[in-house]
This record gives sequence, C-alpha cells and structure tokens, in this order.
Amino acid sequence: MNQFATYPSLAGRRVFITGGASGIGAALVTAFSAQGAVVGHVDLDAPSAAALAERLAGSGLPAPWFRALDVTDTAALQGAITDFAAAAGGLDVLINNVANDSRHDPLDTGEAQWRSLMAVNLDCCFFAAQAAIRLMLAGGGSIINFSSINALLGPAGMPAYVAAKAAIVGLTKALARQYGSDGIRVNAVLPGWVVTDRQLELWLTPEAEAQWTEQVALKQRILPEDVANLALFLAADDSRMITSQSFVIDGGRV
Repeated sequence: MNQFATYPSLAGRRVFITGGASGIGAALVTAFSAQGAVVGHVDLDAPSAAALAERLAGSGLPAPWFRALDVTDTAALQGAITDFAAAAGGLDVLINNVANDSRHDPLDTGEAQWRSLMAVNLDCCFFAAQAAIRLMLAGGGSIINFSSINALLGPAGMPAYVAAKAAIVGLTKALARQYGSDGIRVNAVLPGWVVTDRQLELWLTPEAEAQWTEQVALKQRILPEDVANLALFLAADDSRMITSQSFVIDGGRV
C-alpha cells in the first residue's frame, strides 16, 4: 500500500488554484486541504465545486474558498486572487492548473477561436501570476504552472494547446529569474496522459490507452493524485532551492 509524505511547512499555507472543481484541480484542492493548507480555487463549474466541498467535509476537511468565474475574465480572476488573499491573510502558493485541450484543425481555426484558446491556456496563467506576485513580494512564495508533455512532443490536432503549453515553460523561467531575489519560486509541471473523467469521456479509449501503455516505462495509469503529490513537494519548503525548472510526470513517455 502506498504511503505518501506529509509536509509540515504546508500547514496553514495559503494556496490558490485555478480550475479546481474537477480532474487534476480537484485532486490539488483535496491534497492541499489534507496537508492543512488554507485553499481557495476558481472554476466555471459551480456544481462540481459544491460536490467537491461536500466530499471534503465528509472526510473531515474544511470547505475550500471558492468563486465561480471564467478565468479569461482577467479582472474577475485577479479580483478573486486578491479577495482570497484578504480572507486568508495572505497568499503563499499559486497553482495555474486550468486549461482547455480541445482539438482543432489548424487550417479551420479562425482568429477568434485561436485567441479564445490562448486566453484560457496561456493568458490567464500570466495574469494570475501577476496578481499573485504582487501579493508575494513581501514574503516570497511558490508559483506552479501547469504545462504538458505535449509541449515537448508536439502532437497534431491541438496547435493552440501545444503552443500555449510550450510558452508556459518559457514564462516560468522568465518569472523565476525576475523574482527569485524576492523569494518567489516558479516551476512548471508537465504531466503526461492523466486519467480524468474528461479524458475518459472524450479521448482515452481502450485502444488509445493500450497504445499509450506501450509507449511508457511504468505500465500504470497516471492519476490526478500522482500529479498533486508533485505539486505538494514544489509548494513545500522541502523544495526551497528549486526554481525555474520543468518537471515531467508521465510514467516515462518522453
């Protein structure tokens, strides 16, 4: 039976997560709550967020701070980060998790669709980080940006997602360099094919999973909890000298 780490430094730490209602985001909310962190998150899906809060309460954990919003609304997103920090007494950790990996044909992609996909996959990552850095300048913090191994592999059929996830790696390095002297660490997480309800519903067919399994070294599913465990480490003091790095968690695919 697997036994995972407890990080004393995360107790009471103020953590804000984008896209926290389901999938990897829900695993992040759950994992940080279990560590004793004060957690806030945003998502469009208010019913899933309510169900998550109910599950946490059933486990004896406090309900996280939540606000339903569209992360492409920069004013609303930055306002939520500021309001959470005011309610929690500060901000220590930002996790830019939200994304949209919709498939689209490059030749059929119009300007509006392209800009919409970049807004949710890249722009909100920058603007959330901007708001968080302003709050972290006095005391430092950890920003964890979610990229993807698709930034390295460049699969067909999702050029906006691939471009955005590659840009996040560069953004991570730029912010880490600029704000390291302020005690702000910035790292990126590059997951492989994580088994979430969305992936199972849309793309992870038995045939696709069999092909994926042939390509990886570890012949097991990557679960949202596996990714959350990496984020815990990057938020904790155990990783205090790690910044500007990109961590692949894909079972040995790349």
